[in-house]
Parts: sequence; C-alpha cells; structure tokens
Amino acid sequence: MAARDIPEGITRRAKYFIACHGHWTDRADIEQYRTRWIEHGVPEVQIDRVAAYETVWGGLALPPSPHYDGGPRTLNGDVPEGPDPDWHFEAGAQRTALPYAFMIGPNGEFGLHAGTWVALHATVEGWVEALALAAHARSCARTTTTLTGDAVDQLELDGFEAVPEVAGLADNWWRGSGSLVAVYRGEAEVMNAPPCRTATIYGGLDSWGLRGLDT
Repeated sequence: MAARDIPEGITRRAKYFIACHGHWTDRADIEQYRTRWIEHGVPEVQIDRVAAYETVWGGLALPPSPHYDGGPRTLNGDVPEGPDPDWHFEAGAQRTALPYAFMIGPNGEFGLHAGTWVALHATVEGWVEALALAAHARSCARTTTTLTGDAVDQLELDGFEAVPEVAGLADNWWRGSGSLVAVYRGEAEVMNAPPCRTATIYGGLDSWGLRGLDT
C-alpha cells in the first residue's frame, strides 16, 4: 500500500495498522449519483459530505472490531438520509445481519442508527484509532478481562485518563499505569439493552503496550 493512500490526521499507530492490516478496494464515484439524489430531495451540501468521506476513506477494508459483529466490512458512503438538521449517511455495510446500521452523523460522528442515533466516536478517525488500539492492546496484554452489564458501570477508573485520539463518545478508551480499558456502550444505547454494555481490560502492559506509536 502506498503511503499516499493512508489518510493524514491519525497517529502513527493507526497509520501502521492501516498499512499492515488494511486493504483498499475501489472508491465509489459519488458524482454519478448527485443528480438523482438531488431529485430525491437531498441537499447538495449533504452530497458533498458523502463525496468528501469517500475521497478520504472510501474503499478501506480493515480487520474486524472486537464488537458490533466486526463493524463495517468496508468504509463506503451512501445516499444521505434526512430530514434537517439530522442528516446521516451510511459509513459502510455490515459484515453480518444487524438491527442497526453504521452511519456518519450530522457533525461527522461515527455511530449506530436504528431509528435512534448513537454516536460512538466524534470522528471517523476515532473509530479507526479505536480499531488500531484494540489490535495493539491484544498483542501486548498479559491478561484480558471482559465485563458486561452492570459490572461495566462499577469499573473504577480513578487515576485513568481518556485516550484522546479515539474521540470517544458512547464508546471510549482509558489508559492507566499498567492497563488499557475499552468501554463499549453503543449497542446497549441504540437497542435500549443495558446488558449489552461491555468493557475489556487489557492488563500487564509496559510503556510500549500502553502507548505504542501514539504520536
């Protein structure tokens, strides 16, 4: 994969993850749909958003997420869905049949939509960073512990700091002195299913395991 294919504005860890584990397929030509979408009432500014997303991320296939049945198979934009001011468009098709879709929100958030909207990360970059961090943590951790349901809310995170690059909203990552904690609330919120709350604790990490190529 050529370096020019790797988007800017992400950490070296995420760039390495894309370069080593990602695969680019063809990007969609959004312009071929513009006239048809306008005829169906989609504002041009929303079409521009899809086109911009496709230019940066379109055609990128990444290894599966630990949750959400792996996340989108490939990042690709599709027709925006309104109405104003809450226009969303598909971030990429699911790998399996799911009761929700992966979508980009009105302010560029990456999240889930199933009649209601839940933003997982404030940016698409945040989603990619979270995938890269999960792969890194799995490879470095000496122990891995999974919590579900009410146990997630009982996590003691005093002394931990939020990992800024994942731009966490419903989902987030936390860094402690020797562990990383990933908290996934998106599925529980979009499906109104509190037992689906999940947290993964990656323990026994040294300084490299805690950060890796995080700049």
